Amino acid sequence: MDSNLKLSKLMAISVLLVLLRLRSWANAKPEVPCFFIFGDSFSDNGNNNDLKTLAKVDYPPYGNDFPLGPTGRFTNGRNLQDFIVELLGFKNYIPSFSEVKETGKNILRGVNYASGSAGILDETGKYNVGARIPLTQQIIQNHKIIIQDITKGMQNDLPAAKKLLNKCIYSIQVGSNDYINNYFIPKFYDTSRRYSLSAFTDLLIQQLSNQIKVLYDNSARKFAVYGLPPIGCTPNAISLYGTTNGSPCVDKLNQAAVIFNEKLTPLIYQLNNNLTHAKFTYLNPSGSPIDPAEIVKNGTCCKTGGGAGELCIRNSKPCSNPKKHIFWDGVHLTEDQMQVMANNAYSCSSPVCANPFNLHKLAML
Repeated sequence: MDSNLKLSKLMAISVLLVLLRLRSWANAKPEVPCFFIFGDSFSDNGNNNDLKTLAKVDYPPYGNDFPLGPTGRFTNGRNLQDFIVELLGFKNYIPSFSEVKETGKNILRGVNYASGSAGILDETGKYNVGARIPLTQQIIQNHKIIIQDITKGMQNDLPAAKKLLNKCIYSIQVGSNDYINNYFIPKFYDTSRRYSLSAFTDLLIQQLSNQIKVLYDNSARKFAVYGLPPIGCTPNAISLYGTTNGSPCVDKLNQAAVIFNEKLTPLIYQLNNNLTHAKFTYLNPSGSPIDPAEIVKNGTCCKTGGGAGELCIRNSKPCSNPKKHIFWDGVHLTEDQMQVMANNAYSCSSPVCANPFNLHKLAML
């Protein structure tokens, strides 16, 4: 049987399981007490709004299908982590770190630290995009502030705070920008002159491993770590680089994602073996087969030219039916495609989507 057909059947089963579970969640408690989110624009829900950066989307048509309108989410409605939050059974979305600082919202259910254009490396995005919150800052600075606040809120009962933090899920979705906003733009960064693609990826994996271990040292025990999607198949990538050898996508970018994922998977197994009482799983956001030709055919839902050229133009009129499009803007998926990714991460039974287990099983461990 064709591999795409097999995967399509698995996806259909996954969606059915998700729908069945949703019916029983009306009054249920979430599967984990708290959910902490680290990453880039696929997960960002407003942390970039007050930054001096090209990577912010606090304006229409972003949020066109979201009840609160433009919030800083890089899509027309809910983003990847919003759907994950729903699937895990939370009644409310996880607040952004910037919102928590301003409003003092309840942090016991978790915090979203993700930042558009952020990378594993601190320099990623700095010289071509502007301000952003790198993964190191998300973990070492911002998350530690929240841990301190949680501990204070629990009457400085450190054992109780650690017990709570042990039960949370820590989602890490990052890495694309280290290629598209660093390695492959030599005008701003010299990494492609200093490293081969494989050596650069080794650097990313080592740095990511170090950052994960900081979370572990701060009581994190359940980790969901995302691989990279085919970053050479975005409308923006195709526009910037052109297609390769008859392929509808940019092969060098996709090859970078493949190398990253191939090196990330062994890291997950290594961490599972070496870090006591910790559970790690690798989630593949590109687990759903998308015909690259459809990307070229359908284009983006909104008219692009904002940000560094890949974002929606401020106040522009989007397409009438985002469901017919894979991409909302030049880089980010529509809400419907975000939901497909989330369903795969949560309930897929194939190692193509989740390895060694899906997000639901991670929550149950």
